[in-house]
Amino acid sequence: MTAVKDTFGLENMLMVGDRGMITSARITALAELGGIGWLTALRAPQIAALAADTGPLQMSLFDEQNFAEITHPDYPGERLVACRNPLLAAERARKRGELLTATEAELAPIIAAVAAGRCRGADKIGIRVGKVLGKFKMGKHFDLAITDTSLTATRNAGRIDAEAALDGLYVIRTTATPDELDTPGVITAYKNLARVERDFRSLKTIDLDLRPIHHRRENRVKAHVLICFLAAYLTWHLRSTLAPLTFTDENPPQRREDPVAPATISAAAKAKTARRTTAADDLPVRSYQGLLAHLSTLTRNDLRYGDDGPVIATLAEPTPTQRRAFELLGAPIPVTLT
Repeated sequence: MTAVKDTFGLENMLMVGDRGMITSARITALAELGGIGWLTALRAPQIAALAADTGPLQMSLFDEQNFAEITHPDYPGERLVACRNPLLAAERARKRGELLTATEAELAPIIAAVAAGRCRGADKIGIRVGKVLGKFKMGKHFDLAITDTSLTATRNAGRIDAEAALDGLYVIRTTATPDELDTPGVITAYKNLARVERDFRSLKTIDLDLRPIHHRRENRVKAHVLICFLAAYLTWHLRSTLAPLTFTDENPPQRREDPVAPATISAAAKAKTARRTTAADDLPVRSYQGLLAHLSTLTRNDLRYGDDGPVIATLAEPTPTQRRAFELLGAPIPVTLT
């Protein structure tokens, strides 16, 4: 952070990051550094503390809208924005229910084997049970009783209900003042991290395959990463420019009444997806990778006329989609080879 401030001459900066990046320890370091604020989210135990009976996070806050600002002495000089997403709550409840059911289903044969005497010894039973709990990560929601000759596993309704009460809730903490970011702006800034994650997925796996890095010297590793970042920037422009030929929403809604609600797509994008053709010229709509694959069929073929005739470089005839792609890029399709 010191390097960033010194390099770009920044006097005031707001770091936006997820809970894994901007931890409590790093927040302390940022506060000591000065001139750098933060915007991140609280972890589940911190949210649970705020949602206690005497805490400021109560469900009545969401009677009229899905977000509200609260304060707490544990976070001096910070704004806390509590958000509740009903769709996220329903999805988490569904996943938890499926995982609980799957855990019970895999514990059932172990319980039967212990009861029949085919599996004995608390250590052996515990190892088998541990593998199941490690697979589904549901151990905290079960009460286990293991002896050398018995095994019981029952759901802990109290812990399950306590977790369910926080479904769909998240709390954003930030030092940004209301003059810098209003409440919807704080929520939007945090949710925009999804774009960063999308671009890093594109950089690492989807489009560019940054890894593995086969270099060993530091300067070569840095050069490799720099080239990949430049390619990622080019890819971003390509995806935007070629959007009319892909399923990408060209004009997504910019301002939403409820910033907590999931993002929506425009009516034009819905129509394009339903038709699977472009509105302007009725061309097929593809994914970005599918479009690149189609463009790769525009090739040069070396043709030999006769057994001893000359080799003539010939370009494949471009399809209407390929012609349109070059029009969007503002570049002519080459007609000769140099």
